[in-house]
Amino acid sequence: MEASTAITVLLADDHSMVRAGLRRIIEESPHIRVVAEAADGRDALRAIKRERPQVAVVDISMPGLDGLEVLCQVRQLYPDLPVIILTMHSENQYAVRAVEEGARGYMTKQAAPEQLVDAIHKVVSGGCYFSPEATEALALKVTKGSQGSSKVDALSLRELQVLRRLALGATNHEIAESYAISVKTVDTYRLRILKKLNLRNNAELSRFAMQNHLIE
Repeated sequence: MEASTAITVLLADDHSMVRAGLRRIIEESPHIRVVAEAADGRDALRAIKRERPQVAVVDISMPGLDGLEVLCQVRQLYPDLPVIILTMHSENQYAVRAVEEGARGYMTKQAAPEQLVDAIHKVVSGGCYFSPEATEALALKVTKGSQGSSKVDALSLRELQVLRRLALGATNHEIAESYAISVKTVDTYRLRILKKLNLRNNAELSRFAMQNHLIE
């Protein structure tokens, strides 16, 4: 396959060494070409608009707009662009949420060297590619329904994003700027999160996030 007809890919991850490793894996295939890289969610969206890649490979944990927010905006702006979500954790807390928001692929970074090229080919041809662990999480969600839900499942997507940002030490003002909402709205989300998770303060919230592998 010539370079002009190769599958074009955007890589978004806030760690330059991770991006370099993923790029090396991808470009070992003569049929795939990385046309853009991004270190955060906003850069990823700008690169997608500029380069119009055929596949976006996006880390779920990025500063500013995270991978789930990028996924949501891509679904609205470029509904035909398949998104593969990468995560550091193998527990797949986000697997069901990512699929619900429209991800066409989901895998851990540890599995990426063996799976990523196959995943890119699969999603660009109209299919989906999920790691075995993610597939199991999805199956449990279907078979158990609400009985298999965790406390995290009770949170809306925005509440989950605010939870992660608070746990990482972001201020209400910083979170408000990231998502173009008011500081008062952020505090409303914070109070809802504390109530839903039966937590008392931000310190307990941060501990909950670490214990449930919601932050790296």
